[in-house]
Amino acid sequence: MDKRLEELVDSTFKLKDMEGPDKVTSLSEAIRRYIKPGMALHIGIDANAAICELIRQYWGTNPGFTYISSMIINHGLNLIHAGLVNKVITSNSSDIYPTPSPSRIIQRAYKAKTIEFENWSLYSHLQRLMAAALGLEFLPTRSIIGSSMAEENKDSFKLLEDPFGSGKRVGIVKALMPDVSIVHVLAADRYGNAIPVPPYLAETAWGVKASRHGAILTTEKLVSTDFIRKHSLLVKIPGYMVNAVVITPFGAHPGGLINRCLPEVEPYADDDDFISPYRKATEAPHTLDKWLKEWVLDCPTHDDYLTKLGHQRLMLLKGKAQEDTWQYRLNLLAKDISLEEKYNPAEMMVIAAARLMLDKILKNNYKTILTGVGVSALAAWLASYQLKKRGYDIELVIGSGAFGHSPRPGNVDLNNYSNIMTCKMISDTLDIYGVMVGGAKNNCLGALGAGQIDKWGNINSTRVSDDLFLVGAGGGNDVASGAREIVVAAHQSAKRFVEKVPYISMPGERVKTLVSTLGVMEKLGDDKEFTLTQYLSTPEPLTPEQRIKKIKENCGWELKISSNTHGVPVPTVEELLTLRLLDPKKEFIGP
Repeated sequence: MDKRLEELVDSTFKLKDMEGPDKVTSLSEAIRRYIKPGMALHIGIDANAAICELIRQYWGTNPGFTYISSMIINHGLNLIHAGLVNKVITSNSSDIYPTPSPSRIIQRAYKAKTIEFENWSLYSHLQRLMAAALGLEFLPTRSIIGSSMAEENKDSFKLLEDPFGSGKRVGIVKALMPDVSIVHVLAADRYGNAIPVPPYLAETAWGVKASRHGAILTTEKLVSTDFIRKHSLLVKIPGYMVNAVVITPFGAHPGGLINRCLPEVEPYADDDDFISPYRKATEAPHTLDKWLKEWVLDCPTHDDYLTKLGHQRLMLLKGKAQEDTWQYRLNLLAKDISLEEKYNPAEMMVIAAARLMLDKILKNNYKTILTGVGVSALAAWLASYQLKKRGYDIELVIGSGAFGHSPRPGNVDLNNYSNIMTCKMISDTLDIYGVMVGGAKNNCLGALGAGQIDKWGNINSTRVSDDLFLVGAGGGNDVASGAREIVVAAHQSAKRFVEKVPYISMPGERVKTLVSTLGVMEKLGDDKEFTLTQYLSTPEPLTPEQRIKKIKENCGWELKISSNTHGVPVPTVEELLTLRLLDPKKEFIGP
């Protein structure tokens, strides 16, 4: 080749290892430069290091942020305690470890009316961000129709007749455009081209794309543009939408980092030993102030925070994120697993629910089970293993994007690392709720729990009164709005089984079966109310009549009783031992 051509080829067409302006900066500078009081901030669920920096810089002030996130957990709750937030737009605000439950921080703020809560489902929340990113005024949805959220959010949700003449009604959600997005990613180059952390791919990417004034990225690893090219299938955030890139190892702590796609980035597990004392500290404002002083305010930078955690602890978290970790965990817990045939009401409930799920799946040829958290998830897990032993293929799915996982014994957390490692596909919220649960090829059975439930199957997981907040609808509403049918498992009491729920988080139309610690209630034929069809076999020496009486006494409505009501057979040893292996610490199945 002519020398002039060679020079032209080299100067014009040669790819550079690093391209674009260098946006790498410190976390403190990124927050100081791009975040201003009064902004609406989209904050990724795992952007914990950035949240801590927000608290450091704005502590003792009233910046009046609007906090937009699919879920508000971990350090995100501290933004609310610190008084930095005037409004939250989310689907769920809660504590998640050791078991999901209402947050004391949220309950105090809700009761004091110090912030405004705007409640959405997980999928409708994402759709609002998508609409903004796509430059649309709204997007259609099947979620939140028939719920209290539809009434609360009339300014951002409308129910219309299908303009194409199907005769069906369709919901539309208004676009939601944050001012700035703050997210944590696996890897980014200096310009901001980035690979999000699974399984929160959808909200991370769409949140960035929806934001009016760009994004701040914290990244586990800074990589070259050449690395980005080689992994372009994984890149979901284009650099031109990014304002700042901050190198932030362990930026998701105390959350974990799931990663099976980039060997250059080491994963790490959730820091349960950190979360437990934090949760204890949230019980009172003064103890939480003390905790925040120690772990956030007295750590001037994220590096100081990591130094305080200590090298040994951080390496242990990386060790816990290995594929076979569940086996070591189970070996430690196995000595406490009861081998007795004696069982408690929670175990009987889970096993009864699992049997019913199995029967429904075989009868209706369902192919997926979307699991909520708690006892309903345990029932779905148990049913899935029983089905596989029969040679029936069933896939467990989680709304965050996990598809086809096989829950490992020893940890009841839906998104724990060992479970995610078994996935056949890691997708996102859009794919799970939009297609697999609510789409044209939906062949899904939903497995949900309930804070409260009424005689029509309406579920309340949001608020009991104007002074008491629960957790929010999360993805439960999306399941109830789309799945073929729902099985609910819930501990029974008259306070939880009510005549009419005060707030509809999930409409009850598709809720066909309710399994409690006392009995099984079903909607028979076209009846929209539950009828008692079975009572659970519990160790108490009661007659059938006494069992039915107890069920009615612990039900807040006049319960219909089937003429063919009968007892549920006692658990088999295999059912009990499998269940206890799944929940060896008895976090859901009790003592």
